[in-house]
Amino acid sequence: MTQFIKKVKNRISPLRTKVNTACLRGRRILSDTRGEGYIDTAVKILICVVLGALLLAGLYTLFGETVLPTLTQRIKEMFNYAG
Repeated sequence: MTQFIKKVKNRISPLRTKVNTACLRGRRILSDTRGEGYIDTAVKILICVVLGALLLAGLYTLFGETVLPTLTQRIKEMFNYAG
């Protein structure tokens, strides 16, 4: 009976080591705080999209009300041969 117990212990010992190694690896992976997460990247992309939309809206307003009417007036004056 004692030989049977020794054989079982000898077979369980490597299995116990593998299980402990897997548990430690899992704990290390789950507690790791380095790198970027998906949420951080999503927030950065969202901020970029919002800032880009605001910039485009501002440029569209600037060109639509200020630059384009003045530009068309200057072109008409430039090609007005009668005046």
